[in-house]
Amino acid sequence: MATREKINAIVAIACAAAVSLVVAALYRRLRRRRAAGWRCCSEFEDKPQNRFKRVLADNSYAPFKHFKREEKEEEVSLKMHPFEEEITSLLENPPALLNFITTHEYSDMSASYVWIDTEHQLEYLAKLLSEEQVFAVDTEQHSLRSFLGFTALMQISIEREDFLIDTIALHDVMGILRPVFADPSICKVFHGADNDVLWLQRDFHIYVVNMFDTAKACEILSKPHKSLAYLLETYCGVSTDKTLQREDWRVRPLSVEMIEYARIDAHYLLYIADCLASELRRKSPDTSACPDDKFNFFFEASRRSNMVCLQLYVKEIESTPGASAAASILSRNLSVQGVTSWKSSEIKDLIWKLCAWRDLMARIHDESLRYVLSDQAIVSLAVRIPKEPIEVYDVIQQADLDNGSSNIYSILPSPSPIVSTHIKELCFLLREASANIDDVFRRFLQKHLGPIGCCPLSAYNYAILSEFSLKQTNTLFMKHAGEKFTSTIGKKASRELFVQKFSCKSPVYHNCRIYASDGRLLCYCDRRKLEWYLKRDLAKVVEDDPPAIMLLFEPKGRPEDEDNDFYIQSKKNICVGCGEKNHYLRYRIIPSCYRMHFPEHLKSHRSHDIVLLCVDCHEIAHSAAEKYKRQIAEEFGIPLFVRKIVDSGESTVATVSSKSLGVIEETGVSPLQLRTAAMALLRHGSSMPARRNHFLCATCYFHLLSS
Repeated sequence: MATREKINAIVAIACAAAVSLVVAALYRRLRRRRAAGWRCCSEFEDKPQNRFKRVLADNSYAPFKHFKREEKEEEVSLKMHPFEEEITSLLENPPALLNFITTHEYSDMSASYVWIDTEHQLEYLAKLLSEEQVFAVDTEQHSLRSFLGFTALMQISIEREDFLIDTIALHDVMGILRPVFADPSICKVFHGADNDVLWLQRDFHIYVVNMFDTAKACEILSKPHKSLAYLLETYCGVSTDKTLQREDWRVRPLSVEMIEYARIDAHYLLYIADCLASELRRKSPDTSACPDDKFNFFFEASRRSNMVCLQLYVKEIESTPGASAAASILSRNLSVQGVTSWKSSEIKDLIWKLCAWRDLMARIHDESLRYVLSDQAIVSLAVRIPKEPIEVYDVIQQADLDNGSSNIYSILPSPSPIVSTHIKELCFLLREASANIDDVFRRFLQKHLGPIGCCPLSAYNYAILSEFSLKQTNTLFMKHAGEKFTSTIGKKASRELFVQKFSCKSPVYHNCRIYASDGRLLCYCDRRKLEWYLKRDLAKVVEDDPPAIMLLFEPKGRPEDEDNDFYIQSKKNICVGCGEKNHYLRYRIIPSCYRMHFPEHLKSHRSHDIVLLCVDCHEIAHSAAEKYKRQIAEEFGIPLFVRKIVDSGESTVATVSSKSLGVIEETGVSPLQLRTAAMALLRHGSSMPARRNHFLCATCYFHLLSS
């Protein structure tokens, strides 16, 4: 019996060993196939956007070009809204309050809806909508498997019917709806349209004119929440599962749950808008402390909605690809990894290279950055610096496993097919620390893009071939312990250092809001101002994100009553010249040398005089300002700066540097000399040698005389 048990044990051990050998062999075979880049780009799935023939926002580093109307030849397509005239007219003369629905009662969704996926159907819908006074709109986006993202579905509802537009099938002809959306006589109802307005411009050159945003109405009515889910529950008794918003809206056919979710967002929107409009109408101005108050709450909601329409889509183009992501990764992950100080400069430089590589790969394959390579994987690669493909795979897998077990990205392949295809280039970046990354990436492009490359050309990546440039040396993040930045030569490197040193390190505009006790918006401001009122119990919090407070006392006045709309406009943290989002500086429109002489009531309004400009636009504006300052100095004899202070016998006279004024500069002292001498006398006059004291007193003759 004991012998049989021993035999069984030996057999079991032998079987286990055999199984482990087979598994190990299969694992090694799989790793060898992956290390050889066994899945090439041509084998990737056929993504829906690859069938688009016309792409308005490609993945190149070129700026986005807006629609140019044929009758507006003088328009600058990059910076001027094609329908600015129509929207401005609506802001100055808001449309009258209309009935969003005729019955003033909401109807439950029927089982029927219209699915539109042919050009003929879209043309019929455009004609139908052109005869309506109002219709509701919503969109569903996809961004996980696309670099910039794209609109995957559009929902439009009128009082009698719901339409679901397959914007993937109709991507190239969606411009058919452009005239309807731009018609100022037709009101378009959205909820939280800030992004939808930009996405429609990006994908289809569709511009919204005359909009009623139910989220803006919630702001004015001081609703406890302004989400669409809250409005659906409050006014319609309908609950919706917002997790469906993260579903893959590219799939066809859509599931029953996704169709119901998409229809709900637009179907009830007209009824909700009608309810909110009624509340705005009932919000009588008689409750205001100002008897002459003519404030119209519906007009204010309309005005704020149409201010959103004035936004223009801008592609986020970094001067240095990957630099922004690298800075974010370093700030969030470097300390967690416990990196030693002597090695941190190498890691910083490698993180930037990996971010630049990821950025380029995402653009070529039209994938999101996270799909190509996660932030955690970039940090792990930079810290461990694996040399061989198998090691690279293991590091990426472990990093994603440690971080992705409980988030929506856990379903993504790790490593991604992009990494598998370009593993040789990735290993080269990890091994060659001193390689010129710009030259390396150009070779990558030549090898993988083009007729003979393994990465297929598409409308998204074609322009990268001619526009690609990292615009950066690989010393951007090199900073050894105890040393200054390595000196860089050339205008581009100097510009990057200037941006790092002088650009705003945090958002300038927080867009927090302050409301009066009657619910009217008083101003947008920063968090510190809100905290000032809250600490003194002068206000209460009415919204959390973004923060908003309501004053518990009656303020002095209202901005719109004083014809001053500046304070009730939200402001974006972007360059007002070109739309750059990654860096900006404060720029004073009126030079300080003039503003210092303003009367106090103008001088105190400093915020009116400040705009945000990127480094390039700041340089242009400063150059133009200096030119006009010289013209003013010559025309009116106003000094640009004081060069000498001389004694005229009765009074002190300032002389200037303008040659046209015939200045004699041989006499007098400079303001700096005068200030330095005065400070020395005030601090050490009693203890310094008599000869030195006499010399400084002579220098400060005018100062001493006046004192």
